[in-house]
Amino acid sequence: MKKLTTIACVALLAACGQSDEGQKTEVEIALDSDKAKISYAIGLDIGESLQPIAEDLDKDVLIAAVNDRMSGKEPRLSNEQALEAKQAFSKKLGAKRVAEKKLESDKNIKDGDAFRAENGKRAEVTTTASGLQYEVLKQGDGPKPTATDSVSVYYKGTFVDGSVFDQSQKGETVNFPLNAVIAGWTEGLQLMNVGSRYKFVLPPELAYGETGSGPVGPSSTLIFEVELVSIGAEEK
Repeated sequence: MKKLTTIACVALLAACGQSDEGQKTEVEIALDSDKAKISYAIGLDIGESLQPIAEDLDKDVLIAAVNDRMSGKEPRLSNEQALEAKQAFSKKLGAKRVAEKKLESDKNIKDGDAFRAENGKRAEVTTTASGLQYEVLKQGDGPKPTATDSVSVYYKGTFVDGSVFDQSQKGETVNFPLNAVIAGWTEGLQLMNVGSRYKFVLPPELAYGETGSGPVGPSSTLIFEVELVSIGAEEK
């Protein structure tokens, strides 16, 4: 089914024809039947999936290959040649992604180092031996958790440019065991009394490291504002 869907979608790229002057122009289509609508819908899905590599593809050649296959013509590449081309392309994309990730990582390291250097100069900020920086925004008077406790918190996570990448829902705490989160949280939350609100600045090695995770890019310095609500069962 996947192969059929891909072929059907790519075939829709043939909607670009040639005018008398040789200029490409869009062909008029009528979406007035179920067949037309599903064809267009599938085309949108696969077209979106091709966008990330669009600049690496020759659309005219792509359409020619689809037409050859759908009309039963002999392929212009053997199976071995096609496999070789796909393997070479995959290798090229892999190298491109590695290079892009290296550039992103280098920028994040530079920006993070500069931010932590300036932040560490502030009198309100304490830097621990691990490199964790913390600032007390509100001091509570409850107990402190241990590394094996579960805690309930409100939190907001931002990058050094101030943009938010994650946060708890308004009025809803998040509950987790301290030995199952990133190292900066395990260390930092043990410094807090229940009722406290701290700001943490985590170097990459105390956060998601060189690989990153989800919206967090490689080697990112992360900033968290955390309020420790309770130790143990989650508060509702």
